[in-house]
Amino acid sequence: MTTHRFTALIQSASTLALVAGLLFLAGCSTEPEKVSGQPETGLAENETVLSRQEPAPLPPAPPPPGQMYADTMSRAGGANYAAAPSFAPGGSYAYPVENTEQYPDADANPIKVTAREPVSTFSIDVDTASYSNMRRYLEDGVLPPSDAVRIEELVNYFDYSYALPSDRSEPFQPTVAVYPTPWNSETQILHIGVQGFDLPRAERPNANLVFLFDTSGSMQDENKLPLLKRSFRLLVEQLDENDRVSIVVYAGSAGVVLEPTNGSEKAKILAALDRLEAGGSTAGGEGIRQAYQLAEANFDEDGVNRVILATDGDFNVGITDPEALEDFVARERDSGVFLTVLGFGGGNYNDVTMQALSQAGNGTAAYIDNLNEARKVFVDEIAGTLFTIAKDVKIQVEFNPARVAEYRLIGYETRLLNETDFNNDAVDAGDIGSGHTVTALYEITPVGSDARMSDPLRYGSSVASNPGGEIAFVKLRYKLPDEDESRLLDVAVTDADFRTDFAALPEDVRFAAAVAGAGHLLRHDPYVTDFDYTRAIALANGARGTDEFGYRAEFVQLLRLAETAESMQPLQR
Repeated sequence: MTTHRFTALIQSASTLALVAGLLFLAGCSTEPEKVSGQPETGLAENETVLSRQEPAPLPPAPPPPGQMYADTMSRAGGANYAAAPSFAPGGSYAYPVENTEQYPDADANPIKVTAREPVSTFSIDVDTASYSNMRRYLEDGVLPPSDAVRIEELVNYFDYSYALPSDRSEPFQPTVAVYPTPWNSETQILHIGVQGFDLPRAERPNANLVFLFDTSGSMQDENKLPLLKRSFRLLVEQLDENDRVSIVVYAGSAGVVLEPTNGSEKAKILAALDRLEAGGSTAGGEGIRQAYQLAEANFDEDGVNRVILATDGDFNVGITDPEALEDFVARERDSGVFLTVLGFGGGNYNDVTMQALSQAGNGTAAYIDNLNEARKVFVDEIAGTLFTIAKDVKIQVEFNPARVAEYRLIGYETRLLNETDFNNDAVDAGDIGSGHTVTALYEITPVGSDARMSDPLRYGSSVASNPGGEIAFVKLRYKLPDEDESRLLDVAVTDADFRTDFAALPEDVRFAAAVAGAGHLLRHDPYVTDFDYTRAIALANGARGTDEFGYRAEFVQLLRLAETAESMQPLQR
């Protein structure tokens, strides 16, 4: 056979293969026949939707989960959507070729010159989503995206033993300390800690809960809807006859699948939960609207009223703009309904939307990457998850320019407030749940330190005196859950709060510093130069304390994984 004929045959075969591939793709994108007037909901065939519309039955022989999701996105106009990521045995996630995860773009807080800007104001943050999401990446052998790491959420993932408040009327009091910075011998850390009042179980109010579940096609994977169902079984087991549960789901449309049900009817609640299946596109905005309607219709004046949203955040039908969703949730918070946002899965996880919703809705955010994390949120910390003891909590710190030349707030980049927001009760801020601890850290540069980054002013400036050896003055403003007028707490930070020997500090203080230093490394922040994972591991390992549930020991292991992790997730086709 001549070379010319052989080449021609190869070209013909290639053409036939191309045509066959195109025909296959055309067949995959063909819309399956649908019953007229019945929307996609992603519910099981035998589920009853108690809204105005009945769902279409599922096709008798659905395509593979990933292709079903790709087909659904194509019909919804989402031409850029690839097949949903799959879950591989052994805990390894096979991400799509195009990883569409989204995170808030927040640079590290800059250094402030005290003589020019002596006051720092921010909203507290008790969210922990960033920590468990970071763990998901590291256990998969890859470093998390820098924007996915929020240092305050890493620090606040752990409990600390701060001063206990006496009663619910004054639900916390600040604890302060100043000590040498582990990563810079010329600077110091101002450590502010808050311990929330822990409601005794007998005093916990009734709970009116609306579970809002994403059952769209993107939730097919084992680490999404299946994990969600197993996780919420743990929460249902914690409820009793004083609580009520409703379930709303959303896919191509939204619907109520469980009307308000007494918490003692666990079999009925779990049966409704077990029947959920994934399929369709994601009308998240409509689901949120219906969930709030249901919570308000069954509002308990003497109890806690909360919507618990569980999703990967990939809203793609109806209201999809995070700002529009944030506006809706912000308007609804005046109704007295609180919001908890729980993230699941990877590959298309939308942290931007999750953060916008939780911060706007008197809410908190967590990320569930495994059943142990679900147990932490729904069992070990159930009171903090459901019962708010203080809302709109703000912190304002005024630094004494006679003692502090420069300062920077570590973390809280998405929680910064204007100075005048502190006394404005109309400005929303973070909430603290029962038993929650909150930690905030500043790195401060003492006057006369060689670490000062700014040049002295040519024409000088007025410098305050040093009353009572004060380094700074800390103020906290908060509202009780059923009040609209804020209350004020304050404490002066003085020389009496300074400790020269880092090794002699309490374990909690040293561990928080180790977590903050590691967070800087994970974010690649420019303010930590004389520090590495080996040093962070040593500090954390030496401050684990009793570690009842092993969370601190796990953190040490995660840092060991970070030392050898790849810088980017490899493509898996």
